[in-house]
Amino acid sequence: MESDTLPDHVKNLVSEEMYHGIEVSSLAVMIAEELGESKSFCDDLSVAGVLHDIGKMKINQYIFSEEDTLVIERMKYVRQHSLYSYEILNKAGYSKNILEAVFYHHENYNGTGYPDGLKGEEIPWMARILRTCDVFAALTSDRSYRKAFDLDSAVQIMIDEFADYDMDVFLSFQRILHNGKFKGIYSLRNNISGLQMEQLALFEKVI
Repeated sequence: MESDTLPDHVKNLVSEEMYHGIEVSSLAVMIAEELGESKSFCDDLSVAGVLHDIGKMKINQYIFSEEDTLVIERMKYVRQHSLYSYEILNKAGYSKNILEAVFYHHENYNGTGYPDGLKGEEIPWMARILRTCDVFAALTSDRSYRKAFDLDSAVQIMIDEFADYDMDVFLSFQRILHNGKFKGIYSLRNNISGLQMEQLALFEKVI
């Protein structure tokens, strides 16, 4: 579907998902660099971060809704977005590392996540980094059903649920928030890399 034929609320939601991907991508790379990962690892993680929710474009009859919230019976279907993301990126020829990071980015370290209920180091390393960043970016951004949490409130919510996260990642995330490098979630939108920009074109191809 051409972007200029989409309803305004659909365009807005596509933009939100793209910006969310940039936020997750940029924060994830900060964490990976802080943990000493290689440039090639960080490049793959950057790509995975931008595209981790692209499967939501395949369930637009649900997420492109003007209703305030998703009803309970929709949730099982919406949870399939990680599989759809995997399928889209696999078809486009992305690497195994990127595919696994995207597919498992909703897995929790304590085994309570989805799609497979993986636990601890069963979860791919990139996916563990994305999980922390995805939750933080979601909490600190406006949603149709709530306003964004401020940074301190978002971090406290995550601390209360610390068992969901790889502790090495979570501690690195907290160091980044407090070392002055992190300037706020929306600042990440203003410094988009060429690699990130290249990935955004894929969104319109799957609407």
